[in-house]
Amino acid sequence: MKYRLLGNYKYQNLDTITIQTEIKIGNIGNSYININSDGLLTISKGYSWDGPSGPTIDTKTFMRGSLIHDALYQLMRDGYINRKYRDYSDKLLKQICIEDGMNKFRSWYIYTSLKWFGNKNAEPNKKYKKIYRI
Repeated sequence: MKYRLLGNYKYQNLDTITIQTEIKIGNIGNSYININSDGLLTISKGYSWDGPSGPTIDTKTFMRGSLIHDALYQLMRDGYINRKYRDYSDKLLKQICIEDGMNKFRSWYIYTSLKWFGNKNAEPNKKYKKIYRI
C-alpha cells in the first residue's frame, strides 16, 4: 500500500487496494470505490481519505484499516450501502488493524469508540445528492 499526505484530506491512496467483504448487494460504488456482487471491495488509486480519526495517532498499523473503513463509511453516507453495515465496517477495521500488527487493546479501544461516537459519520450526506450512473 502506498499513500501520500494531502491538504483537505490527509492522505491519497497510490495503489489499488482490494479486500473481500461480506457486503454482497451487487455492483455499486463510484469512480474510486466499488463493491462487486461477490463482495470484493476495490479502492482505486487516487482515492483520498483523512486517515485515522479521533484522539489517536496515525500509525502504520492503522493506515490500511482506516482507508478501508473510510471508504465503507463514504459508501454509507452517499447512499450506496445501507447503514446496517456500520457495525460490520467497524469490526472489519478492528480485524485489519490486528492483522497489520496493532495490539488487541488498542484495536478494541478504537472499535468501542466508533461504536459510541461513529454514528454521525455514517449518516447520509445531506450536502450532496447521490450521483446515479446511466
